[in-house]
Amino acid sequence: MKLDIVKHKFIYLAISAILLIPGIIAMFYSMITYDTHTPVKVGIDYTGGTTLQYGVKESISNDKLSSVRNALELGGIETPTLQIINVNSKENQDLKAILSVRTKFIDENSDDLNKITNIVNKEFQQPELVQVASVGPTLGKELFKNSMIALSLALLGIIAYLTFRFQFDYALAAILGLIHDTIFVIGVFSILGLFYGVQIDALFVTALLTVIGFSVHDTIVVFDRVRENLKYYSKKMTFGEIMNTSINQTLARSINTSLTTLITLAALYFFGGVTTKDFVLAMILGIAIGTYSSIFFCSSLIEIWEDKK
Repeated sequence: MKLDIVKHKFIYLAISAILLIPGIIAMFYSMITYDTHTPVKVGIDYTGGTTLQYGVKESISNDKLSSVRNALELGGIETPTLQIINVNSKENQDLKAILSVRTKFIDENSDDLNKITNIVNKEFQQPELVQVASVGPTLGKELFKNSMIALSLALLGIIAYLTFRFQFDYALAAILGLIHDTIFVIGVFSILGLFYGVQIDALFVTALLTVIGFSVHDTIVVFDRVRENLKYYSKKMTFGEIMNTSINQTLARSINTSLTTLITLAALYFFGGVTTKDFVLAMILGIAIGTYSSIFFCSSLIEIWEDKK
C-alpha cells in the first residue's frame, strides 16, 4: 500500500496547525504571566535559585502540597515553588515520593536552608534531604544567554548548509520543518509548565539541538531521493507522482530509524532516573514530530510550491 501524500497535503498541513496552535497560545500566555517573560517555565539553571529535594515515605496529595506551601510562606520563605516527583526506588522501597522545593538563591550564610528543612520535618515523618542544587543569579543569566547563542548558531549553520545543498524551495521547506518541530516541542513544554509546573534546564536545550539535527537529517534523505528521481522520471511522471514515489521509497527507512530510537527512549523514560525524564520526553516528542514533518509537512510544502510555479 502506497501513501498518497500529495492528494491529502492540505489535511496534513491542517494536522500540523492543530498540533502547533495550542502550544503557541501557551507560549504567548507564559510570556505575559511569567516574571521572566519566557515562553516556557525556566528552572534554576537560568534564573538562579536553590532547589531542595526531600525524600518522603508517604504519598503527597495536592492538599498536603498546599499545606506545605502555606507553612513555608508563613515561615518567611519567599515565593516557594513546590513539585511532587513520584519515584520507584529499588534501593529504598520505603521512599514513596520526592518533594522538590525551589526558592530564591540561598547562600552559605543564610538560615533559610535550616528553616525549610525544619518546616518539612513538621509536615512529614522523617523526611530525608537527598539533594541541594544552587545556581547564582548572574551565572543563571549567563547560562541562558549561552544556550540561546548555541541554539541560534546551530540553526544558522543548518540554514547555510541547506541553502548550499539544495535549491531555494527545498531549503526553505526544510527550514520551515525545523521551525515546525522546534515550536511543537517548546509548545508542549510550555503547556506542561502551565499545568504541571514543569521547568526547563540546560538538558532541554541539549535535547532541542539533538532534535533539530535528527529532523533535518530525515528531511534531507527524502529530498535527496526526490532530486534523484527527478533526473530519471521528470519526463514520464508529474512532480506529485515523483514526490509520492520518493516518500514511499524512503518511508520504511525513516519509520524504522525513528521507531528503534523511540523504543530506546521509552525505556529510558519509564525505567531511567527522575532527573532525566524531561530531557528524554523532549527527545521523544522531537523525534516523533520530526519524522512526521519530514514525511508529511515538508513534502506538502514542496508540492504546493511546485503547483504555484
